Amino acid sequence: MRETVHVGLEGRAYDVVIGPDLLAQAGALIAPLLRRKRVVVVSDETVAAHHLDSLRAGLDAADISVEALALPPGEATKCWAELTRTVDWLMDQKVERNDVVIAFGGGVIGDLVGFAAAILRRGVRFVQIPTSLLAQVDSSVGGKTGINVSQGKNLVGAFHQPSLVLADTAVLGTLQARDFLAGYGEVVKYGLLGDAAFFDWLEVNAPAMAAGDMALRVEAVRRSVQMKADIVLRDEKEHGDRALLNLGHTFCHALEAATGYSDRLLHGEGVAIGCAMAFELSARLGLCAQEDPSRVRAHLRAMGMKTDLRDIDGDLPDAAYLLDLMGQDKKVIDGKLRFILARSIGDAFVTADVPRDAVLQLLEDALAERH
Repeated sequence: MRETVHVGLEGRAYDVVIGPDLLAQAGALIAPLLRRKRVVVVSDETVAAHHLDSLRAGLDAADISVEALALPPGEATKCWAELTRTVDWLMDQKVERNDVVIAFGGGVIGDLVGFAAAILRRGVRFVQIPTSLLAQVDSSVGGKTGINVSQGKNLVGAFHQPSLVLADTAVLGTLQARDFLAGYGEVVKYGLLGDAAFFDWLEVNAPAMAAGDMALRVEAVRRSVQMKADIVLRDEKEHGDRALLNLGHTFCHALEAATGYSDRLLHGEGVAIGCAMAFELSARLGLCAQEDPSRVRAHLRAMGMKTDLRDIDGDLPDAAYLLDLMGQDKKVIDGKLRFILARSIGDAFVTADVPRDAVLQLLEDALAERH
């Protein structure tokens, strides 16, 4: 039940291996990359408690020695202080340019450790072992690394491609249901932005996948990764097509900032709400049929996901403030907000030609529904 997606970037090609029980085979899979039989692993405390012993055993089977650091879990870890701590620790471990650093965790660990690897000695190799659904289908592939700063998410970082990605789908079994569904927000995004047939497939199969069907999990991850890999190959540095991967993210990043990057709203939940809002905006602008946002919301609700602003607990700022938060987004060019909108399910496009008033009205209407 193992699948491999090849990311064929010239001079920086790598494989994404997908399937259950890859931790047990990690040593055999990583050994070909090593000049000397040692690796350093950076994880978070939650992942380390569940899975670090399994990874150590898999590496030990290939006589690879391991040193590990566990950082605090959560989005707040993607900061200057933890980046500095990680780089200092890697230096203390005497990591050389030919060594391999393993990022073992969800998207936060992958982004932070990838960035540390990018700047350590001007670039050391790293392997992604993503442990959340969100990281397996999105953040572990494509080479985007970085941290959050007070001005916004992911505003400091580098493009640094991994040397290998091991997506062990069995590890997903230890995720809380909420975290699994948050990751599903990124899965469904792929169908919405460029593959209507995949969205059709998800409408039929996603409930059983969420319930634990391993073959369906492997297939959902494979299709998501293949789609991301194809887009990254066309546009590694996000000058064009790669921006499509940000469907829902302009709304999402504003909502994450508004909720303090806290457990009130997980990233994938924000993506799901953002996708629903992007389709709603598209319908209001006459770009897609009114049935499309209804179908998107119906599927997200059927999966038990957040779909609207009223699903976010606690207070939210007013529409004008949310619009200002969108202006901090990386997708602003020449002061203009770029939105990813849709002509239909599976047909998204990037535009800066969105009337500010239409966005403001959408936000005001969504906030009004909360009361």
